[in-house]
Amino acid sequence: MLTGFILLMTSKIAIIGSGPTGIYTLKGLVGKSEPLSITVFESEADPGKGTPYHPDLNDRAMLSNIASIELPPICETLNEWLRRQPDEDLQRFGIVRDLIADREFYPRVVLGEFLHAQFVQLLNIGKANGHTIEVKASHRVADIELRTKDIRLSVTAPEDLTEEFAFDHVVMATGHDFPETTEVKPGYFMSPWPAPALKKIEPCKVGILGTSLSGIDALITVATAHGTFLLDEQGVLQYHAMPETEGLHVTMMSRKGVLPEADFYCEIPYRPLQFCTEAAIENLIATRRHDLLDAVFELFKAELLFCDPEYASRIGLSMLDIETISKAYFHDRETTPPFVWAARNLAEAEANKKRHYTVEWRYAILRMHEVIALAIPHLDEKDLKRFHAHFKTVFVDDYATVPHASIQRLLALYRAGKLDIIALGNDGKIDNEGVSHGAAVRAQGQVLEFDAFIDATGQHTLSARDIPFPTLKEQGVMRKATTSAVSSLVGNEDQMVRTGGVDLDEKFRPIFQDNLTNRLYCGSIAFLLHKLPFVQGITSARDIGTVVSQAILETNAKLELSAA
Repeated sequence: MLTGFILLMTSKIAIIGSGPTGIYTLKGLVGKSEPLSITVFESEADPGKGTPYHPDLNDRAMLSNIASIELPPICETLNEWLRRQPDEDLQRFGIVRDLIADREFYPRVVLGEFLHAQFVQLLNIGKANGHTIEVKASHRVADIELRTKDIRLSVTAPEDLTEEFAFDHVVMATGHDFPETTEVKPGYFMSPWPAPALKKIEPCKVGILGTSLSGIDALITVATAHGTFLLDEQGVLQYHAMPETEGLHVTMMSRKGVLPEADFYCEIPYRPLQFCTEAAIENLIATRRHDLLDAVFELFKAELLFCDPEYASRIGLSMLDIETISKAYFHDRETTPPFVWAARNLAEAEANKKRHYTVEWRYAILRMHEVIALAIPHLDEKDLKRFHAHFKTVFVDDYATVPHASIQRLLALYRAGKLDIIALGNDGKIDNEGVSHGAAVRAQGQVLEFDAFIDATGQHTLSARDIPFPTLKEQGVMRKATTSAVSSLVGNEDQMVRTGGVDLDEKFRPIFQDNLTNRLYCGSIAFLLHKLPFVQGITSARDIGTVVSQAILETNAKLELSAA
């Protein structure tokens, strides 16, 4: 009788967050298996949309940087969902039915609506498959405590009530870490989210730190508060400022002072790599120790030379190393006026899209970034720093291209005299203490003062000390990730040093020796970036959700087998 009782025990699972990572985790759990009891905690009032796509946090003009063909299906693809929406909803989204296509980019809020619809479908599928699922909206998890057999959650409910729960498995799917208050001083915004806060900025001198899509998002939010983008008679996008907004002028800035490139056409699914393959990287991981990064770089060079010998010759690839590849990669863009480069690159990208032409060097770097990422957790302390300082930026720039519409808007603002870009260099300084509003920027021997200033540098890496759950932090089970110390071989073992992020196993569980349950799964993006630098966006959320849900089901299956 006791054995039968144990077999019938229902595993209790908590998912903290109902954005993309939480949704893909839920997808992996709601299939046909032994019944599960799943509770989803969401701090927002309307679950299933995710912070980067929530309508209360994003301006309707903000575009996502993932084409519909790249977005992993949940219950259906984005295009399938769009095509079954009524005309009035498509009109509300600003989408023309006949223009729905695999390689189109849509506003962030549209992805939020899609994710919410998929979340609701998953709830129905889960219940039909015999699972018990409860969604607790407006519930913020305030604390986590690992115990020997379960995990305690302390949750702040509406009206500041506190509730206590116990679960067998807990998934931290809190995604991006955005501040609750963005305007920390008058005119100084530490984040472009929530976007409605930026709408209050008067037509004045505005500085934006960051030239990637987050910076562009901030720019477009401010610009659309004081003007409109319209096509002229030749079909060229122009910016029309509202009356009495002559004072609006925006300066974007970054260390290099370059803009991201326009999204480039490439073959999907990806063609296989020839030299820099998963098998080759795994072989290096297994056979090399303290020269791993340089060995990986040789594979990178071989692949790039094979795919695009003309480009390899042009940048002098054979003479480059980890420390010089980034300089060669960015050289043409850094030595060309940014808007000249943007116009030229946009024209090239639009033409390539029309004729389905792939630029091989861009495509090669894009395909290599996920393969090379396999080696990053195995780098020693010195090479991990070298990777982050020199090599990573090449991959990030290559895959973080932006929609063509974003470049069109930048060019329209530049033509309207509303936008310029500066390079801060390595010595640029931003001062928000010595001014009453905004910030003063010191760079390239000059001082620029801005009435409003927005830090739009995106998600920052968090470490174990940043864990927001007091008891979990006190327990010391969330530690900085480890890597080998340089030249630290003692006998047959490496001396390990803690570097940053959090120390997790391959199932995203914290690594510790205490006699506590190991069924906490950290899928929070900000804590993963140190060792998994390319873990960003919805595809990464799918990957994390898949791994975590499979780990939970496998653990439950083993427990059931042992109980039998």
